[in-house]
Amino acid sequence: MILEHALLDVVPGQEPAFERAFEQARPLIAGTPGFRSLRLERCVERPAQYLLLVEWDHVHDHTEGFRGSPAYDEWRRLLHHFYDPFPLVEHYATVLTA
Repeated sequence: MILEHALLDVVPGQEPAFERAFEQARPLIAGTPGFRSLRLERCVERPAQYLLLVEWDHVHDHTEGFRGSPAYDEWRRLLHHFYDPFPLVEHYATVLTA
């Protein structure tokens, strides 16, 4: 299992519109082969910042599967204009759990 991690800095004042757009975009990623789950968390101290956590079977399910799909074009159209700056997306593999 791979965990995708992205800190999403949304243009201040656009948080409600971003959350509505994300709700529309959610099925686009959820329908991708290899997708396991998604969490979108909002920062308490910085309300214009969100943490996106997506679980994938394999990193290529995200980097090649989703990003190479027509669904990603729609995802981009719905969400990318909200970010300033554009987020860094990284992938993690579990080392230890408790």
